[in-house]
Amino acid sequence: MIVLGIETSCDETAAAVVTSAREIRANRVLSQFAEHAPYGGVVPEIAARSHLEHIDRLVAKTTEESGVAFSALDGIAVTGGPGLIGGVIVGVMTAKTLAQVLGKPLINVNHLESHALSARLVADVPFPYLLLLVTGGHCQLVSVEDVGRYLVLGTTMDDAIGEAFDKTAKMLGLHYPGGPAIEEIAVQGNAARFKFPRPLLGRPGCDFSFSGLKTAVAQAVDQLPPGALSRNDIADVAASFQAAVTDTVLDRTRAGLETFRAAHPKAQHLVVAGGVAANAALRATLDDLAGQLGFTLTAPPPVLCTDNGAMVAWAGIERLGRGLTDPLDFAPRPRWPLGEVRSSAR
Repeated sequence: MIVLGIETSCDETAAAVVTSAREIRANRVLSQFAEHAPYGGVVPEIAARSHLEHIDRLVAKTTEESGVAFSALDGIAVTGGPGLIGGVIVGVMTAKTLAQVLGKPLINVNHLESHALSARLVADVPFPYLLLLVTGGHCQLVSVEDVGRYLVLGTTMDDAIGEAFDKTAKMLGLHYPGGPAIEEIAVQGNAARFKFPRPLLGRPGCDFSFSGLKTAVAQAVDQLPPGALSRNDIADVAASFQAAVTDTVLDRTRAGLETFRAAHPKAQHLVVAGGVAANAALRATLDDLAGQLGFTLTAPPPVLCTDNGAMVAWAGIERLGRGLTDPLDFAPRPRWPLGEVRSSAR
């Protein structure tokens, strides 16, 4: 089975051709960092215009690189939400056009489900498993029971981790996106200098909160000497912030693993996915935690953690293999919780 995947939910225009044998024939991602960098975050209208300008050429180059003719595709998968609706519409209309012209099945993929299933593209991870989903807009602990069957155990009560990284980077004068920028300079800093809070640490449940941490960072920056921040100050704030995030995620994930194991005593897999999952410090901490509790941590390679077409194509393969296809009139959605993803064929 061979599927073309298209992703345009945020600020990456992406397409990939993937086989059911887990072979990524081609995987192209066009990022918009330069367009959004002056604003310190993604501007929806700019993102949508960029998708519209590049999507046709990117899909053509991807299929050409894959060596797979359009006629040989078994389906077209596309992110139908959640995301910035202007960008989602661009990808959906492209996929619908291809599916109609080629007479191929169309698979409407939930962006969060793409991340949730991405580990199965690179490893034999059986259902059920616990997923820690950490992206710019989402932070969740999810029991992944099967394709289309997701039980959210905990979610963020305010900001997602990726948003906290981006806002902190902006306060420190670092470039966008904030996650890689903070990780890069944090290794030079003193993580013990600033005593930032660990929101909800030790509390019952598996929910997250990062707004208080973000506020604490802002207050710390305001109290530094006036004028341009020194490199040492930036490094220390970044290191202290990253340590607080890591401690918080560790505590919340421990609670999630305990809850998950109570329901699935024989399950052994913890998966971390999403853009923030590329953070090396976070991965190392989660790997240690998983080992302590008798779980195996699986994380896609960094290139498959950030938004990409390969994960969409793979989710399409998983769904197409179960007979889950969609009509041409499905509507793109700016909001689409994992719990609303259907698990049975029409």
